[in-house]
Amino acid sequence: MPTVVYIDPRGAEHAVDAEVGQSLMQAAVRHGVPGVVGQCGGSLACASCHVYVREPWGERTGEVSDMEDDMLDGAMAERRPESRLSCQVQVRDDLDGLTVEVAPEQL
Repeated sequence: MPTVVYIDPRGAEHAVDAEVGQSLMQAAVRHGVPGVVGQCGGSLACASCHVYVREPWGERTGEVSDMEDDMLDGAMAERRPESRLSCQVQVRDDLDGLTVEVAPEQL
């Protein structure tokens, strides 16, 4: 089971065991990671699971879809080149050790 490290808005690290096939948002919510709200449940209807993917992981998490791109434009927190909606990144074995920072404002 891959481990994903979330750095919450206060700087605390939360290493969680994430199931392959679930989204980063689902893993964060399941483990109570502060700051990841996932208000829409992963239906790409909000940006309350906004994270910043740390290097060198950016390319490994895949391309941003047009719909995700539009949602990130409306996110509360600053959009950066490494911004992703965690509901759109699926956990895979090769993402073991992935580190993301939770955006400071979600709602």
